[in-house]
Amino acid sequence: MGASLPDFLVGSGQDQFRPELQVESPEGELHLRFFIPSLAEFALPATGIREVIELSPDRITPIPNASTLLLGTLNLRGRVIWVADLGQFLGDATPLNTDRAEIPVIAIEEQDTIVGLAVSNIGGMDWLDQKNLMAANDVPDTMAPFLRGEWLSSDGNNNQEKLRLLDQMAILRSARWAG
Repeated sequence: MGASLPDFLVGSGQDQFRPELQVESPEGELHLRFFIPSLAEFALPATGIREVIELSPDRITPIPNASTLLLGTLNLRGRVIWVADLGQFLGDATPLNTDRAEIPVIAIEEQDTIVGLAVSNIGGMDWLDQKNLMAANDVPDTMAPFLRGEWLSSDGNNNQEKLRLLDQMAILRSARWAG
């Protein structure tokens, strides 16, 4: 019995030129979408995210006398990082519910700095085109320094849905961490 070619090697190779088989390349850049407790939706570019983890609240160690924005610290692969309630950091009035089985934490990184951002829910990954990004409107002063802009879409009922793009560098470098 002779060796046969695997299925992917059989054929003339002409299939790659058939337009109906071409996969469209996505527009824009890959972003992670997520929600804070007030149900506002935000996005971060995937390139600045180290990882996303869902963890039990008891894995976050509270630190006495720390800023109220901070839930505590977390051991992330042998490295201790701060975990913040992103909604509170952005000035949202609704604190994150930590009385649940798991909390989603987005670890963002720049050079040697890593911070965990605790959020209500992860919405998923999407290709978003920054060419369609508009200046954010009706934004609280506490949130404005951390936004690059927003995308608007209609939900079909004439309601405008806002997806706001966060500036992770502004978050990491914020003086708000000291307070």
